[in-house]
Amino acid sequence: MKVVAFYLPQFHNIPENDEWWGEGFTEWVNVKKAEPLFQGHVQPKVPLNKNYYNLLDTNVQKWQAKIAKEHGIYGFCYYHYWFNGKMLLEKPMENMLADPEIDIPFCISWANEAWTKAWVGESKVLIPQFYGGRKEWKEHFNYMLPFFKDKRYICCDGKPLFIFYKPELIDCVDDMIDCFQELAKKAGLPGLTIAYQHGNMDFYYPDRDTSKFDLNIEFQPIYARNDYVNRKNDKRIVYRWLKKNYHKLSGMLGTKFGFELSRRRGSGEVTKFDFDQIWKCILEGKPKDEKCVPGAFMQWDNTPRHGKKGHVIIGGTPDKFRKNLSQLIKKTRDEYKKDMIFVFAWNEWAEGGYLEPDEENGYGYLEAVKSALEENGEFPDFE
Repeated sequence: MKVVAFYLPQFHNIPENDEWWGEGFTEWVNVKKAEPLFQGHVQPKVPLNKNYYNLLDTNVQKWQAKIAKEHGIYGFCYYHYWFNGKMLLEKPMENMLADPEIDIPFCISWANEAWTKAWVGESKVLIPQFYGGRKEWKEHFNYMLPFFKDKRYICCDGKPLFIFYKPELIDCVDDMIDCFQELAKKAGLPGLTIAYQHGNMDFYYPDRDTSKFDLNIEFQPIYARNDYVNRKNDKRIVYRWLKKNYHKLSGMLGTKFGFELSRRRGSGEVTKFDFDQIWKCILEGKPKDEKCVPGAFMQWDNTPRHGKKGHVIIGGTPDKFRKNLSQLIKKTRDEYKKDMIFVFAWNEWAEGGYLEPDEENGYGYLEAVKSALEENGEFPDFE
């Protein structure tokens, strides 16, 4: 079983972050300033031995690859920030490509949103996202081609796996996919396996055509949380109207006014969800179709970014995660007929989604992954 962890590269300085949020800004700034907001709320999160690493140090990436593989993590899915030729946070992925000693499989998820102040809980657009045409798509593909050809790159049926984070934002996505497929074959590849992270698509864009995609990845816990909220609220008139019109409103505000529509409530009170309830939705859910790839999560807490407007999933422990993941591995194999699970996340410290060791649980969540895989005879063979 291939457990692939989403990987955030926002752990090194870049000039844009220094300009927008102050010199030295990285994800660790948000992590360190977090505060407990209710009884039993554990913040700030502290990496084991206070290892506030810098991802420009390739020894960090070698260490990450080593402990990941030791615990059965098959690979990393790097978030990739491309804005019509401009890139942000690209160095960790480029350093990995250049250094074969960072020895772990990987793939790319294009975080195709506008660049906003979401890191610090604001909606202001700093770099808008324009998707261009064939000329721009070719430029983007040519940048990614050396990654696709790397022997560590994750493939499905021999085809490099490329993921769109939010394809619903790209009106020309079908033409873009056709272009990428054509360019891949011209470059000597058998094509690409095209996937998307399935978090909000059904909820806000129920009529969107996804026939060009080979896989949809259930992006947890967002996918299950939306399912849970949907079941509770779908009889409400305002709620149904928002679902129907969100795409139109969001696009209008973003394009005309440089504003990203926020779905977070503004009551000044942290929104809480129950870990067991969200995992129940995951384990009781049925794959939408044969393209579905399941997802998993261990924690969610984005209050380091959003403060009292944040969302927290409470009640999780490494042992609960192990038991749930073990069941999901069986479900993946038997119901989804897949050999891959995407987990949130390797290092999303400011959203509570990290497998890396911390002061509270040590290597507990990594050990949980290892145990769940071993219980099912699914520990990966890296040879």
